[in-house]
Amino acid sequence: MTRQDLRIPAHGEQIAAYLYRPQVSGGDVPCVVMAHGFTGTRDDGLAEYAEAFCEAGCAVVLFDYRCFGASSGEPRQLLDIAEQHRDYHAVIAWARRLDGIDPDRIVVWGSSFSGGHVLAVAAQDPRIAAVIAQAPFTDAVASLREVPLRTVPRILAAAVRDQAGAWRGRPPRTVAAVGAPGTVAAMTSPDAKVGFEAILGPNSLWRNEFAARLMLRFPFYRPGRKTAKLHMPVLLCVCDEDVVTPPGPSVTAVHRAPHGQLRRYPYGHFDIYHDPRAKADQVAFLRRVLGPQLADGPS
Repeated sequence: MTRQDLRIPAHGEQIAAYLYRPQVSGGDVPCVVMAHGFTGTRDDGLAEYAEAFCEAGCAVVLFDYRCFGASSGEPRQLLDIAEQHRDYHAVIAWARRLDGIDPDRIVVWGSSFSGGHVLAVAAQDPRIAAVIAQAPFTDAVASLREVPLRTVPRILAAAVRDQAGAWRGRPPRTVAAVGAPGTVAAMTSPDAKVGFEAILGPNSLWRNEFAARLMLRFPFYRPGRKTAKLHMPVLLCVCDEDVVTPPGPSVTAVHRAPHGQLRRYPYGHFDIYHDPRAKADQVAFLRRVLGPQLADGPS
């Protein structure tokens, strides 16, 4: 296996990406396109997944969204749902042009917030070969029920001020992505801060903040409703004790998918990053849906 640190031109910016290539001989290989969830970066808990997929015979492109991590883009920490979808599409298009990649065997992979993104992206691109979403964000309404009511007015006030400032060309007003229970942050469940910090890599460029204007659009993001349009194989890995992205809407979403598959795990939102069983289940799924080229790869 080899890994290259690359920059992918997209929308006038440079998307930072790691390209993993398997040690295989002959023939074009499938490719998994991966990105992190809410404010996460490519160096935070995803390398083991990328390596597992590569060992099984897939190329992998693991990237940072524009305005995050090592990618360019201003203002920093601007989390725009539609623009993050565009980044997925840009990286997918780039991967399809790579030598040695089978353009008809591109898999999109997402975790948490990006677990919702990949459902929306695949609904826009029927050429996608398969989808994997773990601990996926499928319905904002369910996630918002877990936000303490006393913090909602402060987050919304920050969002309004940030949006008003953006219209005037001012720097973003930010809110913490994760915090301890009782603090003002997007995620304040007991496992949120410690769980997120546990996946940070030694070279992580993660910043615990995002432009607050997102919260004016966040309540309307329900990507789980897209699954009925997904005619490729779809695997959702759901955590039964998840209070960040509650499992109920994800279970409903996977049953809507014509070729949906469900795996359930008895723990919370962040534990899945450390679970070898989840990785093995995802590799097994790739072997089933991508054809015999992966059938004899390592577990």
